[in-house]
Amino acid sequence: MTGKHPNAIRLTRRAALGAAAAAVLAPRARAAGPEDGGGLGTAEKPISIRVMTNDAFSKIWQTTLVPEFNKKFPNIQVTVDGVAYSEQLTKSLLDLSGAKPVYDVVITDDPWTPQLAQTNALLDLKKDAAAWTDPGFDWADFNPAPLAASEWKGVQYGVPVRSNMLLMFYNRTHYRKAGLPEPTPKLTWAEFMAQAPKLVQDLKGEGKPNAWAIDTYFGRDQLTPTIWQAILNANGGKLLDANNKAAFNTKDGVATLQTFVDLLKYAPPGAKNHLFNDSLQSFRQGQVAAMFMWGSVYRGTAIDPATTTLKPDEVGAQVMPVGSALPGTHRGIWSGVVSRKSPTPRAAWAFLQWMSSKEGEAASSSLTGGFPARRSTLAGTPPAPWLAPVFATLQMAYDVAEKGQMWRPRLVKSDSVQQVLADEVARATSGEIDAAAALANAANRIDKLRL
Repeated sequence: MTGKHPNAIRLTRRAALGAAAAAVLAPRARAAGPEDGGGLGTAEKPISIRVMTNDAFSKIWQTTLVPEFNKKFPNIQVTVDGVAYSEQLTKSLLDLSGAKPVYDVVITDDPWTPQLAQTNALLDLKKDAAAWTDPGFDWADFNPAPLAASEWKGVQYGVPVRSNMLLMFYNRTHYRKAGLPEPTPKLTWAEFMAQAPKLVQDLKGEGKPNAWAIDTYFGRDQLTPTIWQAILNANGGKLLDANNKAAFNTKDGVATLQTFVDLLKYAPPGAKNHLFNDSLQSFRQGQVAAMFMWGSVYRGTAIDPATTTLKPDEVGAQVMPVGSALPGTHRGIWSGVVSRKSPTPRAAWAFLQWMSSKEGEAASSSLTGGFPARRSTLAGTPPAPWLAPVFATLQMAYDVAEKGQMWRPRLVKSDSVQQVLADEVARATSGEIDAAAALANAANRIDKLRL
């Protein structure tokens, strides 16, 4: 988080949403620039494009992927700016709605496409950019689940450039010492909860627990509800019904939230405040047997000795445990969109085409740990041996997500829904209120949003 006062953040968000709402009423504008979309530059006159993305991976893109892109497009200079997640949606809306946007490309998180599309400031990539699309760019090759993250009302505004899925990581050493079988994709939630007490162990001979069963998001964060939702979806539940009314405030919904809360019994001390970095550190330091986390951390968790104490053969990854309907996961796709007001939309689209191409996916997977979205990439020979089991798990997660619609709300007000869920789920995990009260509060608040 930044040092901004909460009221300032709220006012900025209102300003962005107001600007976006005004843009909806404006006539749809043509892309700026000449007929050729500004071209692809020459050695004498290179083109510059600017990309807004999340600060969690902006630096590695700039230092690792942009040089790879420039091997094919040497005359397009790319600057990647990182923005804190808490500010990124607001800044994206303000920039796209402005008269002279700074950014040619905006990288958007999974639930934000409807809000950005409402600005009327995005290119329809299948229509507006068709003349600049490489003949070998195969739209049908994408898995439906990640591609759909940047589609809205029948228009394809973006392409997946950093795909992610919520997975279960596990430490084989912990399971072996507990005398438990290694998890498989058939592991049920009932089985996992029954095994959890045995995974709270003394692995150092100290006479007290120094290793625990699980860590994940438990504190207040927009991504914390995705853990509970993965359990809900695995049991056939949904967040919203066909009329966009809360559908989770049921007996089964309460039971699934209680399962999530009960994980704290087997988590490290202080875990009720844990978020991304806390749970990642616990697992990488060998303190927990399992972790529910975004799969793109696999490289830094199992492969890179600079960031983990674990060895590659210690770490397994699979879909989350099976509920009454199917295994669990959650979609988290970062997609790239092109500003309609960019003076060089062809160069911007060239960058996104490369990032989402088979070549770009291979570079991203091997060099940064990013995940591909294309079927052919996942079915082909991985660019590094360690990716083979990861690719198999990822394909399973895409299939499960598509079948169970395992993603955050697809609404213009999706951010507001997620804020409500973050509030109430965190109140349940902190022990402030019980699971039933948390879901009742969340349902009441969401239904008042008039989605």
